[in-house]
Amino acid sequence: MPNFEAETTEGKIKFNDWQGNSWGVLFSHPRDFTPVCTTELGQVTKRAPEFEKRGCKLIALSCDGVEDHLAWSEDVMSFMGCNGKRLPYPIIADPDREIAKMLGMIDPDEKDPSGMPLTCRAVFVVGPDHKLKLSILYPATTGRNFDEILRVIDSLQLTATKKVATPVDWTPGKPAMVIPSLSPEEAKKMFPKHEVRTVPSGKGYLRFTPDY
Repeated sequence: MPNFEAETTEGKIKFNDWQGNSWGVLFSHPRDFTPVCTTELGQVTKRAPEFEKRGCKLIALSCDGVEDHLAWSEDVMSFMGCNGKRLPYPIIADPDREIAKMLGMIDPDEKDPSGMPLTCRAVFVVGPDHKLKLSILYPATTGRNFDEILRVIDSLQLTATKKVATPVDWTPGKPAMVIPSLSPEEAKKMFPKHEVRTVPSGKGYLRFTPDY
Protein backbone atom coordinates (compact mmCIF):
# COMPACT_ATOMS: atom_id res chain seq x y z
CA MET A 1 0.00 0.00 0.00
CA PRO A 2 1.35 3.44 -0.86
CA ASN A 3 1.99 5.74 2.08
CA PHE A 4 -0.46 8.33 0.75
CA GLU A 5 -1.35 11.52 2.61
CA ALA A 6 -4.99 12.25 3.37
CA GLU A 7 -7.27 14.58 5.29
CA THR A 8 -9.52 12.67 7.66
CA THR A 9 -12.04 13.30 10.41
CA GLU A 10 -9.13 12.83 12.84
CA GLY A 11 -6.69 15.14 11.04
CA LYS A 12 -4.06 14.63 8.36
CA ILE A 13 -2.47 11.18 8.09
CA LYS A 14 0.05 9.20 6.07
CA PHE A 15 -1.55 5.81 5.58
CA ASN A 16 1.33 3.48 6.49
CA ASP A 17 2.33 5.67 9.42
CA TRP A 18 -1.27 5.69 10.66
CA GLN A 19 -1.51 1.89 10.32
CA GLY A 20 1.78 1.24 12.11
CA ASN A 21 2.38 -2.44 12.87
CA SER A 22 -1.31 -3.32 13.05
CA TRP A 23 -3.52 -5.02 10.52
CA GLY A 24 -5.67 -2.49 8.68
CA VAL A 25 -9.03 -2.38 6.89
CA LEU A 26 -9.60 0.45 4.42
CA PHE A 27 -13.17 0.47 3.11
CA SER A 28 -14.75 2.97 0.74
CA HIS A 29 -18.38 3.98 0.31
CA PRO A 30 -20.11 5.97 -2.48
CA ARG A 31 -21.49 8.96 -0.53
CA ASP A 32 -22.30 10.31 2.91
CA PHE A 33 -25.98 10.78 3.81
CA THR A 34 -27.07 7.76 1.75
CA PRO A 35 -29.07 4.78 3.07
CA VAL A 36 -26.91 1.70 2.42
CA CYS A 37 -23.71 3.47 3.48
CA THR A 38 -25.35 4.53 6.74
CA THR A 39 -26.20 0.92 7.59
CA GLU A 40 -22.68 -0.23 6.70
CA LEU A 41 -20.71 2.33 8.69
CA GLY A 42 -23.18 1.86 11.52
CA GLN A 43 -22.52 -1.87 11.55
CA VAL A 44 -18.74 -1.29 11.54
CA THR A 45 -19.20 1.15 14.45
CA LYS A 46 -21.09 -1.45 16.45
CA ARG A 47 -18.51 -4.13 15.68
CA ALA A 48 -15.41 -1.99 16.11
CA PRO A 49 -14.43 -3.92 19.29
CA GLU A 50 -14.31 -7.14 17.24
CA PHE A 51 -11.81 -5.59 14.83
CA GLU A 52 -9.84 -4.15 17.75
CA LYS A 53 -9.70 -7.61 19.35
CA ARG A 54 -7.97 -8.80 16.19
CA GLY A 55 -5.44 -5.96 16.31
CA CYS A 56 -7.05 -4.43 13.23
CA LYS A 57 -7.39 -0.67 12.63
CA LEU A 58 -10.34 0.67 10.63
CA ILE A 59 -10.51 3.59 8.22
CA ALA A 60 -13.25 4.57 5.75
CA LEU A 61 -13.10 6.69 2.58
CA SER A 62 -15.47 8.53 0.28
CA CYS A 63 -15.43 11.51 -2.07
CA ASP A 64 -17.11 13.78 0.49
CA GLY A 65 -15.27 16.39 2.54
CA VAL A 66 -14.40 16.29 6.23
CA GLU A 67 -17.32 18.56 7.23
CA ASP A 68 -19.84 16.24 5.58
CA HIS A 69 -18.16 13.22 7.15
CA LEU A 70 -18.45 14.75 10.62
CA ALA A 71 -22.08 15.83 10.15
CA TRP A 72 -23.08 12.43 8.74
CA SER A 73 -21.25 10.61 11.55
CA GLU A 74 -23.84 11.97 13.97
CA ASP A 75 -26.62 10.44 11.83
CA VAL A 76 -24.81 7.08 11.76
CA MET A 77 -24.34 7.05 15.53
CA SER A 78 -27.98 8.01 16.11
CA PHE A 79 -29.27 5.38 13.67
CA MET A 80 -27.29 2.65 15.46
CA GLY A 81 -28.36 3.86 18.92
CA CYS A 82 -24.73 4.54 19.90
CA ASN A 83 -23.57 7.22 22.31
CA GLY A 84 -21.58 10.18 20.98
CA LYS A 85 -21.36 11.99 17.66
CA ARG A 86 -18.03 10.66 16.32
CA LEU A 87 -17.37 7.29 14.75
CA PRO A 88 -14.69 5.21 16.50
CA TYR A 89 -12.52 5.31 13.36
CA PRO A 90 -11.53 8.03 10.86
CA ILE A 91 -13.05 8.70 7.45
CA ILE A 92 -10.77 9.89 4.65
CA ALA A 93 -11.95 12.90 2.61
CA ASP A 94 -11.18 12.46 -1.10
CA PRO A 95 -13.20 15.13 -2.98
CA ASP A 96 -10.74 15.18 -5.92
CA ARG A 97 -10.87 11.37 -6.22
CA GLU A 98 -7.05 11.24 -6.23
CA ILE A 99 -6.77 8.45 -3.65
CA ALA A 100 -9.75 6.55 -5.08
CA LYS A 101 -8.23 6.63 -8.58
CA MET A 102 -4.82 5.55 -7.28
CA LEU A 103 -6.34 2.57 -5.44
CA GLY A 104 -8.87 1.59 -8.12
CA MET A 105 -11.92 2.52 -6.03
CA ILE A 106 -13.85 4.48 -8.67
CA ASP A 107 -17.28 3.20 -9.78
CA PRO A 108 -17.84 4.45 -13.36
CA ASP A 109 -21.57 3.64 -13.20
CA GLU A 110 -22.33 5.77 -10.13
CA LYS A 111 -22.08 9.57 -10.44
CA ASP A 112 -22.92 12.57 -8.29
CA PRO A 113 -25.29 15.34 -9.52
CA SER A 114 -22.38 17.13 -11.24
CA GLY A 115 -21.47 14.00 -13.21
CA MET A 116 -18.36 13.12 -11.18
CA PRO A 117 -17.90 9.38 -10.54
CA LEU A 118 -18.31 8.11 -6.99
CA THR A 119 -16.28 5.65 -4.98
CA CYS A 120 -17.41 2.02 -5.01
CA ARG A 121 -17.82 -0.30 -2.02
CA ALA A 122 -14.27 -1.61 -1.82
CA VAL A 123 -12.63 -3.43 1.09
CA PHE A 124 -8.85 -3.65 1.40
CA VAL A 125 -7.30 -5.75 4.16
CA VAL A 126 -3.68 -4.71 4.68
CA GLY A 127 -1.14 -6.71 6.65
CA PRO A 128 1.33 -5.32 9.21
CA ASP A 129 3.93 -5.41 6.42
CA HIS A 130 1.80 -2.81 4.55
CA LYS A 131 1.05 -5.28 1.77
CA LEU A 132 -2.46 -5.85 0.44
CA LYS A 133 -3.73 -9.24 1.62
CA LEU A 134 -7.27 -9.13 0.27
CA SER A 135 -9.53 -6.88 -1.80
CA ILE A 136 -13.28 -7.21 -2.31
CA LEU A 137 -15.39 -5.02 -4.61
CA TYR A 138 -19.15 -4.63 -4.23
CA PRO A 139 -21.58 -2.72 -6.47
CA ALA A 140 -23.21 0.39 -5.02
CA THR A 141 -26.55 -1.40 -4.64
CA THR A 142 -25.18 -4.22 -2.44
CA GLY A 143 -24.26 -3.67 1.20
CA ARG A 144 -21.30 -5.57 2.61
CA ASN A 145 -21.38 -8.52 5.01
CA PHE A 146 -19.00 -7.73 7.85
CA ASP A 147 -19.32 -11.25 9.27
CA GLU A 148 -17.49 -12.38 6.13
CA ILE A 149 -14.87 -9.64 6.43
CA LEU A 150 -14.15 -10.63 10.04
CA ARG A 151 -14.00 -14.30 8.96
CA VAL A 152 -11.51 -13.43 6.23
CA ILE A 153 -9.32 -11.52 8.71
CA ASP A 154 -9.36 -14.56 11.02
CA SER A 155 -8.22 -16.73 8.12
CA LEU A 156 -5.54 -14.29 6.98
CA GLN A 157 -4.13 -13.96 10.49
CA LEU A 158 -4.11 -17.72 11.03
CA THR A 159 -2.51 -18.61 7.69
CA ALA A 160 0.10 -15.87 8.06
CA THR A 161 1.67 -17.78 10.98
CA LYS A 162 0.64 -21.44 10.52
CA LYS A 163 1.22 -23.85 7.64
CA VAL A 164 -2.48 -24.30 7.01
CA ALA A 165 -5.17 -23.07 4.64
CA THR A 166 -8.85 -22.60 5.48
CA PRO A 167 -11.50 -24.55 3.53
CA VAL A 168 -14.88 -23.36 2.33
CA ASP A 169 -17.09 -21.79 5.01
CA TRP A 170 -14.33 -22.13 7.61
CA THR A 171 -14.74 -20.28 10.89
CA PRO A 172 -12.43 -20.32 13.93
CA GLY A 173 -12.61 -23.63 15.74
CA LYS A 174 -13.35 -25.70 12.63
CA PRO A 175 -10.64 -27.91 11.09
CA ALA A 176 -8.15 -26.24 8.77
CA MET A 177 -6.22 -27.94 5.95
CA VAL A 178 -2.54 -28.79 5.84
CA ILE A 179 -0.89 -26.90 2.97
CA PRO A 180 0.22 -29.06 0.00
CA SER A 181 3.89 -28.07 0.28
CA LEU A 182 4.30 -30.05 3.54
CA SER A 183 5.43 -33.65 3.05
CA PRO A 184 3.48 -36.43 4.79
CA GLU A 185 6.31 -36.74 7.31
CA GLU A 186 6.33 -33.00 8.03
CA ALA A 187 2.54 -32.94 8.29
CA LYS A 188 2.53 -35.83 10.77
CA LYS A 189 5.14 -34.12 12.92
CA MET A 190 3.57 -30.65 12.78
CA PHE A 191 -0.09 -31.72 12.93
CA PRO A 192 -0.25 -35.12 14.67
CA LYS A 193 -4.07 -35.12 14.76
CA HIS A 194 -4.58 -34.44 11.06
CA GLU A 195 -6.65 -36.83 8.96
CA VAL A 196 -6.29 -37.65 5.26
CA ARG A 197 -9.60 -37.99 3.42
CA THR A 198 -9.82 -40.77 0.86
CA VAL A 199 -10.76 -39.82 -2.71
CA PRO A 200 -11.06 -41.95 -5.91
CA SER A 201 -7.75 -40.69 -7.29
CA GLY A 202 -5.95 -42.14 -4.29
CA LYS A 203 -4.04 -38.89 -3.84
CA GLY A 204 -3.71 -37.80 -0.22
CA TYR A 205 -4.09 -34.06 -0.67
CA LEU A 206 -7.21 -33.53 1.47
CA ARG A 207 -5.58 -33.26 4.88
CA PHE A 208 -7.78 -31.79 7.61
CA THR A 209 -6.34 -30.81 10.97
CA PRO A 210 -8.02 -29.68 14.19
CA ASP A 211 -4.72 -29.03 16.02
CA TYR A 212 -3.42 -25.80 14.60
